[in-house]
Amino acid sequence: MSEAGAIVLLLFSVFISACSQILLKKSAEKTYPSKLREYLNVPTVLAYGIFFVSAFLTTLAYRFLEVSFATVLENTGYFFVMILSMIFLSEKVTLRKWIAMGLVVAGILIFHMQ
Repeated sequence: MSEAGAIVLLLFSVFISACSQILLKKSAEKTYPSKLREYLNVPTVLAYGIFFVSAFLTTLAYRFLEVSFATVLENTGYFFVMILSMIFLSEKVTLRKWIAMGLVVAGILIFHMQ
């Protein structure tokens, strides 16, 4: 696998992990008839399945990337979670959060250019 392919794979892995976090949050907002149903319901089980796939894909991508660069790329998860939270959870994003995300993206770009 090329380095570019590994980067795309890692970014996809981080993205599906963010989707899984949103799915868990949506599931946690619901009320269930029992403690067992809180943990054994379709959204929760699906979210943990996605986490497993994400971990596998991340491990695969790590085989083809420098660890220092891969860990920096994983910070895109903050950006993905923020965007998905705006869309699916109707969360407000303040100017301060946008500035923070800009700094994260700038940091990734600066690291990659070295």
